[in-house]
Amino acid sequence: MNVARRKTALVTGASAGIGRAFAELLAKHGYDVVLTARRADRLEALAADLARMHGVAAHAIVADLADPHASEQIVNELASRGIVVDFLVNNAGYGVSGAYLDSSWADHQRFMQVMVTAVLDLTYRLLPGMVERGWGRVINVASVAGMVPAPAGHTLYGASKAFLIKMSEALAAENVPKGVHVTAVCPGFTWSEFHDVLGTRDKMNRMPGFMWLTADEVALEGYRAVMNGRSVVVNGRIYQFLIWLQGALPRSLATAASSLFGRRYRKT
Repeated sequence: MNVARRKTALVTGASAGIGRAFAELLAKHGYDVVLTARRADRLEALAADLARMHGVAAHAIVADLADPHASEQIVNELASRGIVVDFLVNNAGYGVSGAYLDSSWADHQRFMQVMVTAVLDLTYRLLPGMVERGWGRVINVASVAGMVPAPAGHTLYGASKAFLIKMSEALAAENVPKGVHVTAVCPGFTWSEFHDVLGTRDKMNRMPGFMWLTADEVALEGYRAVMNGRSVVVNGRIYQFLIWLQGALPRSLATAASSLFGRRYRKT
């Protein structure tokens, strides 16, 4: 990276899974990194490892994006440390199992704050600097769930990811002339703690092996996509084929297939 200042990447949800994979990949490519998540011990350990292994500056900022003020606090902390962010990975997220009415409205509010509002807020705060400098990259970790009919027990997750995909496409179109690339990364099932936290690990273990991606694969495809100016990337050939197939099928058949799949692998 032949610039006077080493570029810096901020990764949310960096303590595990896809977020950790992005942090490791970006550090390997020579970016200084800022890691945010709720678990201080994991963040600090990862930051120390990345600094030692790759010779980059690695910072940990503990933040819970369910707090409506978290994005402001992160940006204020960046400013206090004199850190300029060139590459943003909005990865933090989780799932809520069960039917819509099985969870409280407060739980749904927290979910949408993390999955949608925090992404918009943090991007809105960091994007102007990228535009001013004429170079920036934004990755929004979405999902193939945002591209297919949503089954029962998937009320807000797929909807939130569909929002990220559409937002990313529009933001990419607005900003590519300004040197800023925006990409929605859309993985399918990925090995991580996601399903353990959701409480669906036993069901998901029944999935055939070829349906699973690794976090490293997702991060690498996402990185290549945003560097090449692709606004949406579907990870893995199996999911690229399935998205093509559901688009070719009548909507009623695609919905029926999604519903059947959901009954096998979702809590409702």
